[in-house]
Amino acid sequence: MRTELDLAMDQAVAALTAPGGMLETAMFERYGRQLPMIKAAPATLVDYINHYCEQHGDTPFLVDGPIRLSFREVQAAARIVAGGLVAGHGVQKGDRVGIAARNSANWIIAYIAVLMAGGCATLLNGWWTGEELAGGIELAGCKLVLADAQRAQRLDGFEHPARLVLFRHDCEWREGLAALLAQGGGGDTPLPQLTGDDLATLLYTSGSTGQSKGAVSDHRGVVQGTFSYVAQTLTVLTVLTQRGEAPTMQPCSLVNVPLFHVTAEVPLFLQSFALGRKLVLMPKWDAEEAMRLIEAEKVTYFVGVPLMSFEIATHPNRDKYDLTSCTSFAGGGAPRPVDHVRRIKDALPHAFPLLGYGLTETNGAGCGNLNENYLAKPGSTGTATKPLIELGILDDAGAVLPAGQVGEVAFRSVVNFLGYWENPEATAAAITPDGWFRTGDLGYVDEDEYLFIVDRKKDIIIRGGENISCIEVEEAIYAHPDVAEASVFGMPDEKFGELPTGVYLVKEGRSLSEAALQEFLKLHIAAFKVPVRLWQEQENLPRLGTEKVDKRTLKARYLPLWQSEQTK
Repeated sequence: MRTELDLAMDQAVAALTAPGGMLETAMFERYGRQLPMIKAAPATLVDYINHYCEQHGDTPFLVDGPIRLSFREVQAAARIVAGGLVAGHGVQKGDRVGIAARNSANWIIAYIAVLMAGGCATLLNGWWTGEELAGGIELAGCKLVLADAQRAQRLDGFEHPARLVLFRHDCEWREGLAALLAQGGGGDTPLPQLTGDDLATLLYTSGSTGQSKGAVSDHRGVVQGTFSYVAQTLTVLTVLTQRGEAPTMQPCSLVNVPLFHVTAEVPLFLQSFALGRKLVLMPKWDAEEAMRLIEAEKVTYFVGVPLMSFEIATHPNRDKYDLTSCTSFAGGGAPRPVDHVRRIKDALPHAFPLLGYGLTETNGAGCGNLNENYLAKPGSTGTATKPLIELGILDDAGAVLPAGQVGEVAFRSVVNFLGYWENPEATAAAITPDGWFRTGDLGYVDEDEYLFIVDRKKDIIIRGGENISCIEVEEAIYAHPDVAEASVFGMPDEKFGELPTGVYLVKEGRSLSEAALQEFLKLHIAAFKVPVRLWQEQENLPRLGTEKVDKRTLKARYLPLWQSEQTK
C-alpha cells in the first residue's frame, strides 16, 4: 500500500515537472526511443559547475582540515589549473586524464580542471595495487595521470602509457597543484568549447570477475544523472516545506567515501553544486571522528556504505556528541541488513535512515527508499527516481516481467553510460538494443513499484535444485547481536551441486561458535538455507573498491580447506 509520503512526493513531482516547472522535461532520442531529460539542466558539467559556483559565490564549499574554500574560490582555482593542463601539458578534448589519489580539496580542484580542459576525468581506484593502476591506465589509454605520492610510488616498476604529474594534499592549492602549472598556462588560456556529446568521465567497475571495465559517460549523461538526484532532493524539500519542516541551515555533508566511486562523485560531490552544500572531507574513515565533525560543522546529511551509519548509531561514545543537525543517514553500495534500519532509527530518533540503489553504469541514479517509506519497507531499495529513471525487471529474452516476478533488474534512461571503453562485446551484453542496461542483479517490484533485490544474477546458490539467496542468509546472520560482518557463498558438492557456506566476524569482546550461530539461523530461515560450514574470521572481511565484500577472494581462500574437509 502506498504511503502518505509516496502520494505527497507524486504530487510534488507532478508540480515540479509541469510546463514551466523547475523539472520540466524535454525528450532526447537514444536507442531509437524518446527518453526524458531535465530541460533546464546545463548542457555540460563545466556549464553546470560554473553556473552554480557563480550563484553561490562566497558560500563555504570545501572543508579539508584547516583548508576552507568557497564555491567562487574553487571555480577560480580550477580555471587556472585547467589552463595549465591545456597549455603546459597538451590536454586536448576527449583525452582521458587519470586521477589517482585519495580524497582532498586538491583532488576536487584537479577533477574540475580536467573537465574544463576538455579532458575525460578518468577516476582510477585509489585502493588498487601498482599493477592494477597500470592496468587501468592502459585500459583507458590515459596520456596523463595526476597522482599523489603514494599512488605514484605504487606505479614504480610498472609499464603504462601515461606521463605522471604529481600533486599534494593538505596544503593550499597553488602549492599542492604547482606541478600542473609549472609548464605554463593559467586563467587566461583559451579552453575548448564542449557539448553534451563530449566525453566527461570514465569510472571503473568493481572488478569482481577479473579486470575492471571502464564505464564511460558523456557530459549529458553525468549532468542528467546529477539532476536525477537534484530532482529527488527538490521533491523531498517540497514535501518538507508543505509540512513546515524545511531545513533552515546550509546543507552540509561529510565526504567519507572515495571520490573515485560513483556514490561520492555524483550524488554527493556533483549534486552539491546545485544544492549549495558544504562538503567536509575525511581522508580516512573513523566513526568517532565522523561524529566530532558532524557536531563541529553542523553536518545535515550523512552517506556511506551501510555499515558506517550503523557504526555511528551503535558507537559507545555516541551520546558525547550532538548529532541533531544530521537528519539523514543514507547508505549505498551494498545492502543494509533489515535489522539495522530500525536500530539506526531507535538510536538516532531525530533522523531517518535512507537507502539508495544505483550503479557506476547509471551514474549512481536508480532507486531510493526514504524516511518513513524505508521504515515501512526496510527490505526494499525503493522506487525508481522520477522523472528520469525507468525501471524494468527483465527475463532472459529481454522482455519486461510483471510485478511480483523475479528477473534481472534493468534501467533505461538518458543518465546511463555510453558503454565500456573499447569493449563492444561487454557493452552489447550489458545494454539491450532498446536501451535497457542489465544490472546483473536479480529482483522484483511489488504492487507499489518498490524494488526488492533478491541477489546477484550469478551469485545464487543452487542446492539440489533449490535456489538460496545469499543476501537473505547474510541478513539472517547479521540479525545475531554478536555478528559484526558476514558473507555467504556456495561451495561445490557432489550430491547437491552446491552447498551454502560462509564466514563471519564477531564484534570485539564477543564470542560466538559456529554451532551456536547455526542453531540461531535455524530459528529464522529454512534448514536447507543454513550454511553447512561457517568459518570464523579474525579480521575485517576483504572488500572491493566499492566497499562490497570481495566474495571471490573469500571463496578462493576457503576452497582448499573445504575440499580437504570433504575428503576426510
